[in-house]
Amino acid sequence: MKHCLTFLAFLLTSVSVFAAVSTTEKDIVQYIDKHNDNALSLLETTVNINSGTMNFEGVRAVAEVLMPEFEQLGFKAYFEPGSAYNRAGHLIAKLEGGKGPKLLLIGHLDTVFEPSSPFQTFEKLEENLAKGPGIADMKGGNIIILQALKALHSVGELQDMNIWVVMTGDEELSGRPLSLSKEALIEGAKWADIALGFENGDGNPKTANISRRGSIGWTLNIKGTPSHSSQIFQESVGAGAIYEAARILHTFYEELRSEELLTFNPGRIIGGTTVTHDNASNSGTTFGKNNVVAETAVVTGDIRGLSLLQVNRVKAKMTAIVAQHLPKTSGEIEFSEGYPPLAPTQGNKTLLGLYSQVSEDLGYGKVGAVDPLNAGAADVSFTAEYVEMAIDGLGMSGSGDHTVNETGNLLALPSQSKRAALLMYRLKQK
Repeated sequence: MKHCLTFLAFLLTSVSVFAAVSTTEKDIVQYIDKHNDNALSLLETTVNINSGTMNFEGVRAVAEVLMPEFEQLGFKAYFEPGSAYNRAGHLIAKLEGGKGPKLLLIGHLDTVFEPSSPFQTFEKLEENLAKGPGIADMKGGNIIILQALKALHSVGELQDMNIWVVMTGDEELSGRPLSLSKEALIEGAKWADIALGFENGDGNPKTANISRRGSIGWTLNIKGTPSHSSQIFQESVGAGAIYEAARILHTFYEELRSEELLTFNPGRIIGGTTVTHDNASNSGTTFGKNNVVAETAVVTGDIRGLSLLQVNRVKAKMTAIVAQHLPKTSGEIEFSEGYPPLAPTQGNKTLLGLYSQVSEDLGYGKVGAVDPLNAGAADVSFTAEYVEMAIDGLGMSGSGDHTVNETGNLLALPSQSKRAALLMYRLKQK
């Protein structure tokens, strides 16, 4: 209720006549208002289809609902299977050959709610508030993409634009290797000039994402010299694997925590005489005795940084720290593939300015940047290396993401569609 009232207050700041909005833009706004009931119906339909990431049939079923909607707008739409990376696949829609910048619009079909979840259906809680699996994250964003495109089509502005839409089927649990599961997204980014992501951001209509911290994993594999504990620290035995793990983690803490907007977290540690470790199941076993110097230690964790420069610098520091072994120990650190960061570039800031101006012209007020500490990794980050501008968080506001209390503010469906449509229209004019 609180979030709904907040959004209602936000919308009430708008005015009935937008002095800075052109005649064509007013027609776009009127189309969205007139067809909002259709959008709500489509949202309810897709929310009621279970599309947990590993429910491949459900993910594809959502795509089958949406693809005809794109085709009616002149897009070439198809579903690209994901068997190569053990996921359902992605919806891809393309409209090419027009003028203006090349736009990549990003959504995702999957949710965190598998068929075993008790949370399966759309439920209207009150006039402007509903709950349902993925309503905010991010089936609402998918419908906003469609509504914006339909509004542009209604005024004859869509037909000669350049737009790719990529709605991934594995955003919530990415298939591996990422080079395959994110290939369509990266291909779109290489083609595009501008990337627009329709995740729900932090749920606040007064903010959008121009930066997201990346997330990559790391694993420490450490070896010591096994011996009776009475001989620890002797020249022939040294410190053992667990002391070496402790040294490394403490040095990480001391030397890296001053990095601005960086977090690094050891999430799992196993040590002893005999160790097994299964990264896929995030589990392991250990056997060791108090009177035996530990032979093996394994530590896993993640790094979250704001730019590739920062992440690479930190990886180099961590590698150097690991290399300074205690006596009679050895070890190495391995970094896994992960989500790259989306840095707050000048291009992204410029795009946010354009989006904020649209919002002001519609009477909704300014839009500021989400604090990157409050922004997790997302698909838009895979575009960072290739596009001139990127922004995310253009989707439907809500709360309780990834829980059975996930809600969506239905007032956000038309307002966010208007802002997205006018942003794309103005980008075309420029």
